[in-house]
Amino acid sequence: MEKYPSGRRGSPGKGVDRESGARVQIPLSPFQKIYEVVVLKNEVKKVNPLAKTKFLSMYEAVYENKTGETKSWMLATRKSEEETNNRFFGKDEPHADAVLIIALHVETKSIACVKQFRIPINNYIYELPAGLIDPGENIYNSLKRELKEETGLDLIKLLPSFSCSNLYLSPGMTDESVALVICTCEGEISTQYLEPDEDIEPMLINKDDAKRILQSSEPKDIKLHLVLQEFVEGMYDEVL
Repeated sequence: MEKYPSGRRGSPGKGVDRESGARVQIPLSPFQKIYEVVVLKNEVKKVNPLAKTKFLSMYEAVYENKTGETKSWMLATRKSEEETNNRFFGKDEPHADAVLIIALHVETKSIACVKQFRIPINNYIYELPAGLIDPGENIYNSLKRELKEETGLDLIKLLPSFSCSNLYLSPGMTDESVALVICTCEGEISTQYLEPDEDIEPMLINKDDAKRILQSSEPKDIKLHLVLQEFVEGMYDEVL
């Protein structure tokens, strides 16, 4: 019976029978090394504020990397300085900054979408309805308000089994997270509830529209892109 080492660190002396595939014990030779598994990790030591605005702040996170070197990382956050420090050095549980809405329009069997002008890209982009959770609001209240403001549609029912309370958007540069909420809605598309700074065209997208948007070169948010793929493939048919 020919045996050979499994090749797994921390498991010298284990082998596999080439013929049967069964795991076997083989004696250690004096020349075999026993490897010790060492857990290495980065650790943030302090967070320095760089710039603060009403909706967004910048911080330098000073950290020690896994080899013991001191490094720094720039990050953006929507949280206050106190919340940021508690996030890194306290025991605060992370919470969503905003709601991201997959709204399924029952009557037309379509999905609500917005085409919004975004300053950072200086262009219009297809997105899902979304918005910040205001102080004192819970996810449900924010969902209902933002859906009405951005699309004019009314919430019918939240589908909690499809939703998720805390998802990160771009963790390489920000700790911003969203509650992904899936719901059914009704009513007519309207722009009368938009805020003055919101340049938004709300729309209801059926499967043919979704296919066209997916195939177009127009700017699209990646979250909408993935949701439209699921929509076209029938993932939400049981709800509609």
